[in-house]
Amino acid sequence: MTSVIAHPPCDLCFQTVQHTGTPVGEAITITIADGTEVPTYLSGPPVSTDATGPKNIILYFSDVFGPFYINSQLIQDYFASHGFTVLGIDYFNGDPVGGHLGQPGFDRATWRDKALKQAIAWVPQWVEVVKARYGTEGVRYHAVGYCFGAPYSLELAGSGLLASAVVAHPTNLQEHHFRAAKAPLLFGCAETDQAFPPESRRRAEDILVEMKAPYYFQIFSGVSHGFATRGDPSVDSERWAKEECARGMVEWFKRFSSS
Repeated sequence: MTSVIAHPPCDLCFQTVQHTGTPVGEAITITIADGTEVPTYLSGPPVSTDATGPKNIILYFSDVFGPFYINSQLIQDYFASHGFTVLGIDYFNGDPVGGHLGQPGFDRATWRDKALKQAIAWVPQWVEVVKARYGTEGVRYHAVGYCFGAPYSLELAGSGLLASAVVAHPTNLQEHHFRAAKAPLLFGCAETDQAFPPESRRRAEDILVEMKAPYYFQIFSGVSHGFATRGDPSVDSERWAKEECARGMVEWFKRFSSS
């Protein structure tokens, strides 16, 4: 039996419907150990809920459109509005796939290989700097990964750092990601998903049951891969699934947050 659970990115990973709204977060840079200044989206909770400093932090690992894409900014702001400090790493370094859509001669595989190398090199260092900045005493860390970002959420779920972890329509997951997980896991799943089809989802569930791990699967009918960040708000089933998926994530984070 193959160890692959979620497959590499599919065509739907590179398609989007752009949302509308006004982001309230800010762009910062986090300098990691190798000297790289990593762009990061930071969205904090309302002042009234953050009087004693950050207590619950969400590490946001975006899809290929990056944390500064309007859709991602609005989701991060939504999490922040519920009392979380949210940090989204830009492992694309200002070069998300959105800038290349429709570009003649764009080599998607070459772009992805570069992005993957950056993400693999930067994420662990970035996490260490975030931990040093916000501390660990009395602080709960959570992570969410969409599509391209799913492996980083699950890898951290196995590190012992996280109070909870979330992935939505994941790609590039192996069996070991599930077997190593220590944090409770939530999955936002689409009925139609080439990268995480039903047989993969059921295999993941079998492993989690075997491991006696705490988990929760949200499975939404009438939507496909990418719905949680790039669903079409003008289509009722897609809008509802996108919003309900985000709401469920917030409730999952809250369930495992410090009081």
